[in-house]
Amino acid sequence: MDTSKDEKKLLKYTYLLCIVCFANLAILKQPYDKGAIVMAVVTCILIGYSYFIIRKFFSDGDKYIFIFSSILSVIGMVMIYRLNIMYSIKQIIWFAVGVTGFILIVVLFPSLKSFGKYKYFYLIVTVLFMSLGSLMGKEINGSKNWIVIAGYQFQPSEFGKLFLVAYLAAALKDYKSFKNLIEPGIVVMVCIGFMVLQKDLGSALIFFGISITMLYIATSKFKYVAICFGLFCVGAFVSYHIFDHVRARVLIWENPWPYASGKSYQVVQSMFSIASGGFTGSGLGLGHPEYVPVNTTDFIYAALCEELGILMGFAIIILFFLLFYRCMRAAVYGSDVFSRLLAVGYSAMIASQVLVIVGGVMNAIPLTGVTLPLVSYGGSSMLITFFSLGIIQKISEEGR
Repeated sequence: MDTSKDEKKLLKYTYLLCIVCFANLAILKQPYDKGAIVMAVVTCILIGYSYFIIRKFFSDGDKYIFIFSSILSVIGMVMIYRLNIMYSIKQIIWFAVGVTGFILIVVLFPSLKSFGKYKYFYLIVTVLFMSLGSLMGKEINGSKNWIVIAGYQFQPSEFGKLFLVAYLAAALKDYKSFKNLIEPGIVVMVCIGFMVLQKDLGSALIFFGISITMLYIATSKFKYVAICFGLFCVGAFVSYHIFDHVRARVLIWENPWPYASGKSYQVVQSMFSIASGGFTGSGLGLGHPEYVPVNTTDFIYAALCEELGILMGFAIIILFFLLFYRCMRAAVYGSDVFSRLLAVGYSAMIASQVLVIVGGVMNAIPLTGVTLPLVSYGGSSMLITFFSLGIIQKISEEGR
């Protein structure tokens, strides 16, 4: 069935959203902000040209993966431009690089079946990236998970996620008995341990979400998932009693109000921001998201809800759900076990990250410092998300 008409219609709505939002920001400034219009035009050209390349030369795959990711990126770039113009310029550069990587993966990568034999390469690279924060990390916003090289900051654990999923897919594709799960189980525990030591609890939760999802898909045995949950609870209990930062996060989550001017300042300001926006928001450019700390990264969801309302908050969650659905759909049609597990792992990675940060911003779970994929400012997150989606797009091409 040819879906190109529906895709092009959705693409037109994406252009309209981009132009209307940036035009709104342009007319709010005196004199007229030409930079906002330039951002809108450049963004639309990038999206349109990328879609044209994928549709023309690789017409079999699921193009909605790219379209939904583009809509989310547009929403993020609009909000980042409203908050910090310099950050938005950097973000559109990262968006261009990420989309280029997406296309190159689809165009240049050979069949992904052949990559399943490099299990131990993925293992070595995974452990290397996960340990870099502990060995060379610089503490930023309470977490020691940043590496600074030549003035550029990046999170090695972001790149570690890519290789962890590849390793688990290569390890679990040959599952026959419990013995095949011992090695990947140890690797996952080591990775989560590094994240706890680096005070990066968000990544620890994401790795756990990825692991149990891939485990269940590979084995179809709920008892293994139950065992993993039990081990996770034991680990969480031990971490709570050993590490002060874990106790602080739980304390804030249980009752943030007594510490509103100190430990829980971020989450309290976030909840105030979301509440002040109400159902429809104060209007783009008319709110006060500057009162929310780190509003371009960890708390951009709160800033969006304040100015565009909880309606936009629901819309973002729905868009992520649709993206997750299309990615999992690619897994269903995957041509081999390794490809299917890759698609499941990368889909779970994105979904887990969304649940962790949205839950933390709304204080539904203990706050953890991770970015909202595609929406938050950050080069590492943007690149890794588009690389992951590029691999899923490649799987959807091969499965048709």
